[in-house]
Amino acid sequence: MSLNNLAIEYRAELPTAQEFERLFRSSGWTEALEVTADRLAATLPHAWYAVCARRGGQVVGTGLVLSDGVLHALIVNVIVMPEMRGNGIGTEIMKRLVARCQEVGMLQVQLFSARGKRSFYERLGFVARPDDGPGMELGGPR
Repeated sequence: MSLNNLAIEYRAELPTAQEFERLFRSSGWTEALEVTADRLAATLPHAWYAVCARRGGQVVGTGLVLSDGVLHALIVNVIVMPEMRGNGIGTEIMKRLVARCQEVGMLQVQLFSARGKRSFYERLGFVARPDDGPGMELGGPR
């Protein structure tokens, strides 16, 4: 797909609740996680930093950073509309998110990503934690 018709504009901003819901639903995560529109919208104010990719004013990608602002940053919800994937949008969003964390001297930048995306993030310098490395998640019924 050629992006020559309309350039991609990257902004340090949160998507609106409606834009975020549209992106999130395009990822297929909503069905797996059964997340309502209200719950999706409630996540946005907790972002420490965000980047939106816009084409013709319409959001086609986003990424968020959750952080304490000093020690830890967690990159989440990096989503590009399916029809726009493969054009470098996700890479540019990630570069901007990481650059902001580095600007403030964040000690650790971690990542929460979808299954099957490991090679994409490895190309950007991320490495998988070893089995005996730090970090765990809550498992089992909730």
